[in-house]
Amino acid sequence: MNATTANPVSDRAHYGTEPRFSGAALALLRIGVAVLWMQNAAWKVPPDFGRDADKGLFFWATHAVDNPVFAPYSWFVETVFLPNIEIFGWGVLLAETALGAFLLIGLATRLWALIGMAQTIAITLSALNTPNEWHWSYYLMLLAHVVLFATAAGRHFGIDGLLRPRWLASKRPLARVLVRAS
Repeated sequence: MNATTANPVSDRAHYGTEPRFSGAALALLRIGVAVLWMQNAAWKVPPDFGRDADKGLFFWATHAVDNPVFAPYSWFVETVFLPNIEIFGWGVLLAETALGAFLLIGLATRLWALIGMAQTIAITLSALNTPNEWHWSYYLMLLAHVVLFATAAGRHFGIDGLLRPRWLASKRPLARVLVRAS
């Protein structure tokens, strides 16, 4: 079929790229990634985050030192993060819980996708060289966040999609921030 005879509507339907199906697939990816973060937040248990039993967040963070991926990051984990696990652990727990919650409801999805990328990079730098770890899990997690960011996935069956028209019409500073974050 040449460009002059192509019917974009029927071509889209024929190839399965109907917008509602694409939107539903993005929403499903967003929700799946949200559940991943919420499930992973569950094993980051205060107050010591696994220090006393050498498990949980403390155990996995030690892999950044025992199996270094990037020397400056390993130094940071060894000299700053692990000695202060009770403080940093709360930051990780809150960040991952918020990641899950905001991605689940599709609010400020682009912002949370960026935060997810940063957290994924931190996890990757901690565990990538750990024996018996499947390195592709970290790459796939990063790629999922790139897709959520690039497609503004919260605009599909999420709060971003519901409220973005109001934010666009508003002159308030918070609305301008939310437009960019969505």
